[in-house]
Amino acid sequence: MRLLDLAARARSAMAALPVAMAGLAALGGCAEPLVSMGGGPREYVPSDYAQVLKRWTRNQSIIELTELDNTLTVTATYESWDFRWAYVVRYAADYRLTVEQRRELLDRTLRETSDDHEFYVALYGTNWRWIDLGRPTSAWIVRLIDDQGNETAPSKIESIVKPSAIDEHYFPYTTTWRRVFRIRFPPSTGDGRPTIAATARWFGLRFAGAEGNGELRWQLANNEGLTPVDQR
Repeated sequence: MRLLDLAARARSAMAALPVAMAGLAALGGCAEPLVSMGGGPREYVPSDYAQVLKRWTRNQSIIELTELDNTLTVTATYESWDFRWAYVVRYAADYRLTVEQRRELLDRTLRETSDDHEFYVALYGTNWRWIDLGRPTSAWIVRLIDDQGNETAPSKIESIVKPSAIDEHYFPYTTTWRRVFRIRFPPSTGDGRPTIAATARWFGLRFAGAEGNGELRWQLANNEGLTPVDQR
């Protein structure tokens, strides 16, 4: 019986291999949308939120093909000026905020973009303890990187132990099978240099450890002359 079970598992693994390879090809072959770090007003309506969320969200899987084992899957949203504007518009509509309440929320959340580079991150891994980024026993470290060689450690990793209904609604990739974090990075180094260079063509998150490594990247557009409509 054991030999039959092993044979069945082997056939199942071989059958899954083309699917896994196709998934990797799809991850590598899909062009990510360009994003802009520029500020300024936006003219979003609540229904725009899903598209803006998609524009600012990236996904990466690190897969050990010899075991067909998904070691780590990361989905992350960068909470940029642009994203926050769309989020507040949607949130204000959902919760029927007054004009003044919406203005106060928008002002507060946009000011926060100057304090940190903030990411909402959901992780799935084969070992639940190893993907707890907030613990020194985690199998993974995360860094903010760009194409100019900057690499920055988080200033804060906040574990969201029990994601709220709001988390699950506005970040729908949040599930009970994933660990969820808010990860913040300083906007500048101790000597005043920006952690994402003004000349950067892309920035991203790097996850690295003994099990492998992978990067999520946000390709930057030339901001000159672009508007929110141009970037959709």
